[in-house]
Amino acid sequence: MPLLIGGATTSRVHTAVKIAPHYTNGPVVYVSDASRSVSVCQSLVSDDAASKFIGDLKAEYERVREQHAAKKGPELIDLAAARANATKVDWSGYVAPKPKFIGRRQFRNYDLAMIAKYVDWGPFFQTWDLHGPFPKILTDDVVGEHARQVFAEGEKMLERIVNERWLTANAAVAFYPANSVGEDIEVYTDESRRDVLFTWHGLRQQTKKPVLDSPQGRVPNPNQALADFIAPKSSGIADHVGLFAVTSGIGIEKREAIFQSKHDDYGAIMLKALADRLAEAFAELMHERVRRDLWGYAADESLGTEALIREQYRGIRPAPGYPACPEHAVKRAMFDVLGASDIGMALTENYAMTPASSVSGFYLAHPQAKYFNVGRIGRDQLEDLARRKHESVSELERWLAPLLG
Repeated sequence: MPLLIGGATTSRVHTAVKIAPHYTNGPVVYVSDASRSVSVCQSLVSDDAASKFIGDLKAEYERVREQHAAKKGPELIDLAAARANATKVDWSGYVAPKPKFIGRRQFRNYDLAMIAKYVDWGPFFQTWDLHGPFPKILTDDVVGEHARQVFAEGEKMLERIVNERWLTANAAVAFYPANSVGEDIEVYTDESRRDVLFTWHGLRQQTKKPVLDSPQGRVPNPNQALADFIAPKSSGIADHVGLFAVTSGIGIEKREAIFQSKHDDYGAIMLKALADRLAEAFAELMHERVRRDLWGYAADESLGTEALIREQYRGIRPAPGYPACPEHAVKRAMFDVLGASDIGMALTENYAMTPASSVSGFYLAHPQAKYFNVGRIGRDQLEDLARRKHESVSELERWLAPLLG
């Protein structure tokens, strides 16, 4: 029984090193995008090509494992040293922006036509294994013709999705008082800040950082944690944090079943690709509303589509499971606080979101807040996190395995 691995957070190296050696019921194949799954399956069931395909695959994965094993991992420093080199934020004169409300608001049946204006088409082409910046990819000498074809068909289907309301888009946004304690962010029930609603446990970069030249002289590149961008509890500053969950995938199963009943795999893949683009666009739209209105810390912002894609705005929206906050478990508390079930969203036992075309995360408003990759962490930080979360080290090892040496 072959096992095909794919998706945004998978890779050929991870498949070869972590999965293939432990699956013995058949070949394990990394499939870079959904459009290639058909050709892979054809190779696997072909009487003539299967043996060569599987043999070449095993040889390739063995090379990948050897290359991976030969790599020298990044040099780590101990957790105390990483904390001493935390991001330097001057909180003395900082005035934390206050949201217009505390608690949550939900937005149901959001206008798809409005969301479509925020679509970033760049990642759409990767679904079809077409790589290059948009719109230049449309005139590329090699893939331009194919790119123009799928783009035209994508625009046509998107128009039908909007006009015929194939999908329903819902969102939930919430703001709560918050302060940091080390790598953790305490989220409070109200402005009294006496009762903790939940704690967002974070991780700090632990790799040895190079020294950088600056106007102040040579200074070490900081070992960052997201909590660095929330005012410390000891500062007395009344800071806040935002939460959000958006989906554009409600109703997709019904429409997907129609394509499958017609054996139209291309149409089904196109639908899912566009639903994903709408989910990301919805996240962009709601973030803009938060910055300019609901939180209002950038009320005078005026950015075009290209500037939004390049994230040339104040603040960030980190998502659990991604490089700056790789631990997924906080999604459970986040979804409970947002009332995500009320807008048709849920989590699997492994914290995957349903519907699949969904986005969730946090809003941080500080001007210095930026994205980064936590990367490898040491045993001391793993044990420290286990203590803070009141969980066993072995349980956290399961969830944070990719970060451990």
